[in-house]
Amino acid sequence: MKTGGIDSSQIQSMIAQLKAAATRPQATPPVIQTEQPAAKVDFSDALKGALDTVAASQSKAEGLSKRFQMGDDSVNLSDVMISMQKASINMQATIQVRNKLVSAYQDIMNMQV
Repeated sequence: MKTGGIDSSQIQSMIAQLKAAATRPQATPPVIQTEQPAAKVDFSDALKGALDTVAASQSKAEGLSKRFQMGDDSVNLSDVMISMQKASINMQATIQVRNKLVSAYQDIMNMQV
């Protein structure tokens, strides 16, 4: 009986080969550690990087807005609006992170020792 161009006896022999290979004991290859330890990230550097990213997105939005206002044909209104929304969302997220940090700081300061 043919199934999709392959004879069923060929399928049976392939299954038998797979079962034989699965039951055969395999030598375990030596374990080589290729992972590098995670680099330590300084909190102040991460915070500064995030703030720089927010400033860059705001600067880009402002630049696109000015170019559009000056009549630059290469700038679409949709690009300006998307850029402004991205900058706004970045700023809102940054404000939320700041609020959480202030709240955590106040909680730590109010702890009784």
